[in-house]
Amino acid sequence: MSPEEFRRQGHAAIDWIADYWASLDDLPVRAQVDPGDVRRLLPASAPEVGESFDAVLADLDRVVVPGLTHWQHPRFFAYFPANSSPAAILGDLISSGIGAQGMIWATSPAVTEVEQVVMDWFAEALGLPDAFRSDGPGGGVIQDTASTATFTALLSALHRASGGDVRVHGLGEAQWRVYGSTQAHSSLVKAAMMAGLGEDAVRAIDVDPATQAMDVDALRDAIVADVEAGLRPVMVHVAAGSTSTGAMDDIAAVAEVVREWGVWLHVDAAWAGVAAVCPELRDHLVGVEAADSFVTNPHKWLLTTFDCSTFWVRDRAALTGALSILPEYLRNAATESGEVVDYRDWHPQLGRRFRAIKLWAVMRTYGLEGLRAHIRSGVELAERVADLVAADERFEMVTEPALSLVVFRLRSGDEQTLAAMEAVNASGEAYLSHTTVNGRAAIRLAVGSWRTTEADVDRTWRALQRAADQG
Repeated sequence: MSPEEFRRQGHAAIDWIADYWASLDDLPVRAQVDPGDVRRLLPASAPEVGESFDAVLADLDRVVVPGLTHWQHPRFFAYFPANSSPAAILGDLISSGIGAQGMIWATSPAVTEVEQVVMDWFAEALGLPDAFRSDGPGGGVIQDTASTATFTALLSALHRASGGDVRVHGLGEAQWRVYGSTQAHSSLVKAAMMAGLGEDAVRAIDVDPATQAMDVDALRDAIVADVEAGLRPVMVHVAAGSTSTGAMDDIAAVAEVVREWGVWLHVDAAWAGVAAVCPELRDHLVGVEAADSFVTNPHKWLLTTFDCSTFWVRDRAALTGALSILPEYLRNAATESGEVVDYRDWHPQLGRRFRAIKLWAVMRTYGLEGLRAHIRSGVELAERVADLVAADERFEMVTEPALSLVVFRLRSGDEQTLAAMEAVNASGEAYLSHTTVNGRAAIRLAVGSWRTTEADVDRTWRALQRAADQG
């Protein structure tokens, strides 16, 4: 493809995206296909002779779009959003066009230094402690997802707690234990599995039935029992906005507990953390100054195309001590000077793309005022949903609204609740998901798209009411 052909096809691709966005309101939110439907439309083997990019674009409409669940749809409410935006897409496109591999500072200095600056900007915007800034003992790095961040936090915790022995000799005979509430993200268990600790190493701590937040007394009891049994507590996972209900663990109270044993405190604010760009929406992060690590995902609710998970540590020595390795082919003067950051030492992967450029583009084009307006809109729309629930005696709230997440159900029972949700999903008008709270089914409605309006919320509510009428 010549530069001129690339220019032409690039315009065509942008046009396709713009047309796709314009069509979303008329498309069913959830994919309306059966298993194998998409696969049957594709040839069994790759073409021997190259095809035109026009043919690829045509097959997007014929093959791909009918098999998509439209995450950018204004009535996609099933899961925490995977936000995209024009600025993020263009930033990501430029990153792909540059094609730099930023594994170490020397392979592309701008990749590293732009990321450092953007992470400092973002830490300041969220009100995070100075210890997380790049000019302090810690710093920030963009991971692919919060799952990787949690895994990386656990490896760092093991390194610190073992004095480096785990890195050299492995886990040995020590019986390490990790703690999180019953509402903690599943990535905590996966991190323990990948670290070689096993599922049994994770202690699931009970929650307050009303708030679904971790029972801090139960956490203390579990740690005390493990220490008395000769086990070694290594990390506590705090959920600042759980996936199921948006539950907010008490970071400050948990910090008081872990301080007694020097346990690593990891705050998982993958969804809710970005709300802290609004100063009035920081209550769920009270106590974060005691955290050893903190993660939040701009690719969820902050208009930044997947993947972009921002992860900070208080002490980067524990992180790089756990992960740094320097083969001869990566040795260079800049690294050995100690004056630069090599981000390959900040996550399990060696290779890394220029993720920072899309977050840089988003922060510059929207500005903090624009980002705050987006977050506030999501919270206001969720409050409207809660008002609609309260106004219909057939429905009830299950928990208090958590930022842009509302969890509710039909009073008539689980079967009716799930049937109403599935009727709405099958209609294509909106897409909702469910969870279980205190043993009962509930509907989750998570606002997040920058396209979502009050009219979209009202239309979805009317669809739920019709489904309840039929049930």
